[in-house]
Amino acid sequence: MSNSSSLNEFLLLGFADTRELQLLHFSLFLGIYLAALLGNILIITAIACDHRLHTPMYFFLLSLSLVDLGTISVTVPKSMANSLCNTRTISYSGCVAQVFLLVFLITAECSLLTVMAYDRYIAICRPLHYGTFMSSRACVKIAAAAWGSGFLNGLLHTANTFSIPLCQGNAVEQFFCEIPQILKLCCSNSYLREAGVSLVSSSLGFGCFIFIVVSYVQIFTAVLRIHSEQGRHKAFSMCLPHLAVVSLFASTVMFAYLKPPSNSSPALDLVVAVLYVVVPPAVNPLIYSMRNKEFKDALRKLILLVLFRQQ
Repeated sequence: MSNSSSLNEFLLLGFADTRELQLLHFSLFLGIYLAALLGNILIITAIACDHRLHTPMYFFLLSLSLVDLGTISVTVPKSMANSLCNTRTISYSGCVAQVFLLVFLITAECSLLTVMAYDRYIAICRPLHYGTFMSSRACVKIAAAAWGSGFLNGLLHTANTFSIPLCQGNAVEQFFCEIPQILKLCCSNSYLREAGVSLVSSSLGFGCFIFIVVSYVQIFTAVLRIHSEQGRHKAFSMCLPHLAVVSLFASTVMFAYLKPPSNSSPALDLVVAVLYVVVPPAVNPLIYSMRNKEFKDALRKLILLVLFRQQ
């Protein structure tokens, strides 16, 4: 029995007990992390350097890449360091920082994906009003609101979670500090306040999901009315990558937090956490660049510029 006021550290869940498997976990996470860093940095650099990509759609994509970089950097490096050093500990302040940053970034990602759906809706269904609704000033304000909502939500959840007395030890059944796992350490019935805050956040997240679905129903209805095959293809190429990213994000988060408690186990929770924290930041750059000719051209131009400067 321990009290949260006397806790100096938490024990995270390890991926393996044997040294060989720990090194394998380190190598796999290192490869995924470097791929995510490379992909997202390339997106950010290409958008920043190519004036043709200075549009609302790519501005929000740049913001999403920043969020993905942050999300994977909050959890993966610490897990890699623990495997490499054969330890499971994380400091109390480090755990607080992980909870805050993760909630902040996941909320910001949800907000940005909703904004990107709105951007596509205006571009396809209200093209004559696009310049008015998605002006440079409006885009900056919308992005600031997305980041601001993430910051406030992260602050609220972190303050609530770590104000609760913990009396069930310090072993967190996850490879990073996750709120549901920390709440398992709290004293009986003292988690109800955080459960209420989580319910409000979940309702807002569900509202964002419904907004995205309704937006895409109207988008696809408008696209199917386009007589030109080339016009339909262009519209679909704008929407499908974003829809794939939304599907990946929503399905992994819903599976992580809406699965029945009876089906929960440390091994399953570990796999699900990897799916929603590690996989999307690594896969999103591939999804966005696969069918996007403008981005491929900008990336090719950037790579040629880098190679030219090295010669």
